[in-house]
Amino acid sequence: MNAAIAGDAPQLTKPSMRAAASWFLGQETLPRHQTVKLFGDDFRDFLEDLIPQVEELAASRGKDDVPAMVALAGAHEARRRLSVAERPGLRGEVERVKRLARSVLALRAHYDALTGTWMCLACDGVIETPSDAMPYAQFSPTSGNGCSGHIHRHCADIVRRDAR
Repeated sequence: MNAAIAGDAPQLTKPSMRAAASWFLGQETLPRHQTVKLFGDDFRDFLEDLIPQVEELAASRGKDDVPAMVALAGAHEARRRLSVAERPGLRGEVERVKRLARSVLALRAHYDALTGTWMCLACDGVIETPSDAMPYAQFSPTSGNGCSGHIHRHCADIVRRDAR
């Protein structure tokens, strides 16, 4: 994911980092150690940048705003996960990096909620108007529960056509 793998790759954006975290969590086999290290470095850098943004957005909302308090709890958990040292062995390190990936997904969701941004769960593009969106439920890799979100209406048509 980082420049060591992709050569002159552009800096990872919020949507591409969410996609990277989802991809990493979806792996059914253990990746190579160098791959895990690079993803871990990218997730760490991204969280170190995103945590203060989420905290600032939450602080501007006040202490009685529930989404802000939940976002602050997520930021606190992400900071805790950042403080965890590398684990011995590949399996231990994969589990540590998966926790960082879960924090990436959670903080991205909190950031979107605090800014009022809707992201399409299919293409990860911004949904400009509510009339362009439709509800969408998906399996959550972080909790095992279904989670709701939104999808562009045109993305839903593409998914249905591709499924045939």
